[in-house]
Amino acid sequence: MSKRALVNWLIYVVLMGGVLAWLGWGKPLAVQGLFITAGLAVGSLYALGGIGMVVLYRASGVLNFSSGAAGAAGAFSAWQVVQWGWPAPVSWSVCILVALVLTLIYGRFIAPHLAWRETVVKAVATLGFALIILGMVTFLWIDDPRSMDLPTDGVSVTILGLKVTGTRLLAFAASLLISLGIFIFLGRTQIGLQMRAVANDRDLSALLGVPILKVETIAWGISGVLAGFSGLMFANLIRLEPVVITFMVIPSIAAALAGRLDRLALVLVGGLSMGVIESMLTLSPLLKGVRPIAPFVIAALVLLYYQRGARLTFGGRD
Repeated sequence: MSKRALVNWLIYVVLMGGVLAWLGWGKPLAVQGLFITAGLAVGSLYALGGIGMVVLYRASGVLNFSSGAAGAAGAFSAWQVVQWGWPAPVSWSVCILVALVLTLIYGRFIAPHLAWRETVVKAVATLGFALIILGMVTFLWIDDPRSMDLPTDGVSVTILGLKVTGTRLLAFAASLLISLGIFIFLGRTQIGLQMRAVANDRDLSALLGVPILKVETIAWGISGVLAGFSGLMFANLIRLEPVVITFMVIPSIAAALAGRLDRLALVLVGGLSMGVIESMLTLSPLLKGVRPIAPFVIAALVLLYYQRGARLTFGGRD
């Protein structure tokens, strides 16, 4: 690790510790622990969503705003399957499958036609697709109170005197393992190398024989699987409501931006940090109203920190 990276991590630890101490000042340690663990669970989902975005962006240049909607469609499909009396494991598979199919439909049949358009155009197109999915979900399932139960809800582990549910542990462990798996996949496999090549220069990669469509389809598939898993967990940890799950993509975008759409470790740390700070803000009567914008404030501060010392001109960066 370079000296600069070490300084950056040290600054992060000090700032994070200071913010948590400030937000939790005067509150019992047990209460602080409960909010931190809850924040880590939700932050894990932000990180997973951000990782899916980074993988897709690195392979295709598309910032996918429809992942939350795909996850919402999958979560509601899983809930419906349970209502029909199907086994719970089948419903989980249905959730991931629906999100995967919806994501692949866009990635395979729509995204290629926009491959040479500007990044903003491609991002806005995914937002339109998200609104279409959201409209379908709200049409099929009217807005009634629902809940998604998982077997891990009834399992708890005591950590430092705090009872942590199995679902929260599952979300946190999944974010760590998936991040590590994707890091190895991108760095050690041929497909991962091809993804990075396509992200750097699509035209040159095609001339060199890289199967562009195959590479992008795999990236869209990874994004769809992560969207389905995140949607299922979000429906359990927060609530099963289409708009809420659809727009979980917003803090996921913030987590991806914190990692500068490139570094998975920073996306993971950013997502976890956002979840914890957002949760801890609940303890502050003055600041709890700013919880929804907390992820983007954190992402903006991270980007400004990394851009320090850079001077922009009309011709580009000096």
